[in-house]
Amino acid sequence: MQFLYETGGEFHFMDTQTFEQLFLTADQLGEKKDYLKENLVIKALFHNKHPLGIETPMFVELKVVQSEPGIRGDTATGGTKPATLESGALIQVPLFVEVGDIVRIDTRTREYITRVK
Repeated sequence: MQFLYETGGEFHFMDTQTFEQLFLTADQLGEKKDYLKENLVIKALFHNKHPLGIETPMFVELKVVQSEPGIRGDTATGGTKPATLESGALIQVPLFVEVGDIVRIDTRTREYITRVK
């Protein structure tokens, strides 16, 4: 299935073969909602034709939309700072990551992997 958009806490998906649409709530998605961006292809989990949740790719690439500038030489906190991604997720990134950068995230551990050029 392909993620289309989110409105009012409902996340809309489309079956890429039949073009049928369905929606899931934020409660049904749990933390997985933090990795969704438009057009992302996911696997939907069903039981008796009722959607239960989704399985995201192991890695996703998301844009940093908010982060404080890193202070050179500030490694007392392990050399990371909080960053908000385009999906709304808050993760820790290295000090050199800036607003507008695209970063690869491991969806299993919610950890920064690398900055994407």
